[in-house]
Amino acid sequence: MILYLIRHGETDFNKQRRIQGQSDIPLNAYGRELAIKTGEGLKNVKFDLVFTSPLIRAQETARLVIGERNIPFIEEPRIQEIAFGEYEGLCCSEEGYNIPDKHFLNFFDDPANYQTPPKGESFQQVIERTGNFLKELIHRKEYADKTILVSTHGCALKAILANVYQTTIDQFWGEGVHKNCAVTILREQNEKIEIIEEGRVFY
Repeated sequence: MILYLIRHGETDFNKQRRIQGQSDIPLNAYGRELAIKTGEGLKNVKFDLVFTSPLIRAQETARLVIGERNIPFIEEPRIQEIAFGEYEGLCCSEEGYNIPDKHFLNFFDDPANYQTPPKGESFQQVIERTGNFLKELIHRKEYADKTILVSTHGCALKAILANVYQTTIDQFWGEGVHKNCAVTILREQNEKIEIIEEGRVFY
């Protein structure tokens, strides 16, 4: 099995540094452009199916990458973005910061000390649900020889990789969140996963 993990294209919330989480925000024009260019870069990959987060930005990215190819799309809630609960829609930029928790930026800078927002999710919860998805996927014998696109989100994608690398929470981000439409390639054989390439961009 070969897995191509992709973070969705840019949205207006990304551009404005607003907390997005599970808010259903579409791609902006630049985000669609990135997805189309990424699709051109992957045009020779013979995908057999697509798993996509139910959120529109991930679905739209996957459809633009796949283009006219007629392959199955499967919505998978376990790969949607981390939930930020009551903080979704708020701004985390230095100029417009309006999040009640003054230490919210620990999410990016010090994840071990991140405090989950009201009605939000913890890093561990996202690692567990994405890990359950990954484990189920690699146990599906009918997918053993398939090439699969997985269209997801910045934190959810890093959570999938945390299951592969066995990353601790304090090292969750590694080299940082992947760029919009960055692609990571995994190869699975006999339930062992090898990372072929991480965070490649085609634009």
